[in-house]
Amino acid sequence: MNITVDKREIESMNDSPDIDFHRLGYNEFTNDVQIIAELIEKDSWRPDFIVGIGRGGLVPGTYLSHRLDLPLLSVDHSSKVHMFSDSLLAHLARCIVDGERFLFVDDINDSGGTIGRFKNALGQGGQSSLSVRFAVLISNTVSSQSVDYAARNINRDHDKRWFIFPWGELASRAAQERDAMEQPERLASRR
Repeated sequence: MNITVDKREIESMNDSPDIDFHRLGYNEFTNDVQIIAELIEKDSWRPDFIVGIGRGGLVPGTYLSHRLDLPLLSVDHSSKVHMFSDSLLAHLARCIVDGERFLFVDDINDSGGTIGRFKNALGQGGQSSLSVRFAVLISNTVSSQSVDYAARNINRDHDKRWFIFPWGELASRAAQERDAMEQPERLASRR
C-alpha cells in the first residue's frame, strides 16, 4: 500500500495564523527514544514493563520496548472512555503493591493532566515511587506534573508550538487544529 500526502496541505498547516505547528521528523523521534533509553540505562532503576499511554505514547512505548527489550502494555486514555483505562489502572495499582515496576510512556507532558490522572489512579498522587516512573519525548517544565525521563524540555510560558509527531502526520488539518485548540492557552496567536 502506497500512501501519499498532499504537500500543499502540509505546507498550508505551517501557515495557520493561530497555531504554530512544529513537525518532529522520524529521525528526531528515534533520537529522542534513544535519549530516553540511555537515561534509563544509566539509572539503577529498571521497569518490568513499559506501558504506552494511548494514543500518543503507544508508538514511543513500542520503540522503547524494543530498544530496552522489555514487554509492552498499553492503557487507553485518548478516547476519554475511562472504562477502557480505569480497570487496567486499578489492576496495575495492585501489581505495584506487589512490587512490579512500570515505566509509563507518553509523547508529551504538556499541562500534566494525563500524568496527574495516571498517578492518582495508581495511588501515587503527586509522589514519586520506586515502582512507577514516567517518560516523555517532550516535557513542559512548568507543567503541573513532573516526569522522570524526558528527551527534551520546553517551557510553555514561552514555547507555544503545537508538536506534530510522526504518527500524527496523516491526520487532517482540521483534526490537528481541533486537537491543538482543546487547550488554547497552550498556543500563541501568530497574527
